[in-house]
Amino acid sequence: MSAFPAQLATVLRLHRAALIVWTVFVAGCVGYLAWLTEVTADALHDPRGLDQLEYSSPMGWVSTFMYYGFWAVAAWSAAALVGRELESGTARLAWTQGVTPARWLAAKLTAPALVLIAGGVVFVPVYRWAWSAHRALMGDDWTFADVFAARGPLVVAYGLCALAVGTLTALVVRRTLPAAALAVAVMIVLNRYVEKHREDYWPPATGTPHGAPVMQVDSASYHPQSHYWPLHLVETAIVLGVTALATTAAFLLLARRTVPARTPRQESSA
Repeated sequence: MSAFPAQLATVLRLHRAALIVWTVFVAGCVGYLAWLTEVTADALHDPRGLDQLEYSSPMGWVSTFMYYGFWAVAAWSAAALVGRELESGTARLAWTQGVTPARWLAAKLTAPALVLIAGGVVFVPVYRWAWSAHRALMGDDWTFADVFAARGPLVVAYGLCALAVGTLTALVVRRTLPAAALAVAVMIVLNRYVEKHREDYWPPATGTPHGAPVMQVDSASYHPQSHYWPLHLVETAIVLGVTALATTAAFLLLARRTVPARTPRQESSA
């Protein structure tokens, strides 16, 4: 096994508890969505069956937990993934044993990023199928924040952004608990800001809306359901842009802090 894949495997092994929790969470969400769609929904057609809330409410909780899971990713990446190794000195020990700081950080980011993407690849198609299967039983629509994110790549983009922001925060603060708290706070503020301006990411339609639920902009303009993908993809690009900026800043900061100090003799001979 070459050096970098070996480092990825090491990261996954060191954080196997988090990997197991994530895998169980995604598998549980997918299995529960299938159960709700294929079993629970049928009981609602029986006059003596379940209440409608026993279908729509659990479906909503699944998308909510998956969407706001980026809070947990931010805290974990700031504390357990990076902050703890910086605080304990484990990272510097690794850098003295043939692993450059840049390669160390690349492995730290790549391994969980691949796991987050894999989870999204499994979850999003199942959620789209389950969400649209019995619309008459649901009390939400495509404009709800969790539904808007969970039906496409945006839910993964927020997870990747939280990973990058948590890593950068850990490198700045270098203390696990303060870094975790700050990373979560930054992601909450970012999420609220991006959500607040969501309606501005695509030109709205004008006039009186008809038919399906719409995202109302003002009294004369709105976003019909056909605007979902343009709005969704623009927001995804914005969040991924922040991810790229935070990742670049993390590498630059790490490089700056790990440049070997020059001795007076080296400076005089330069």
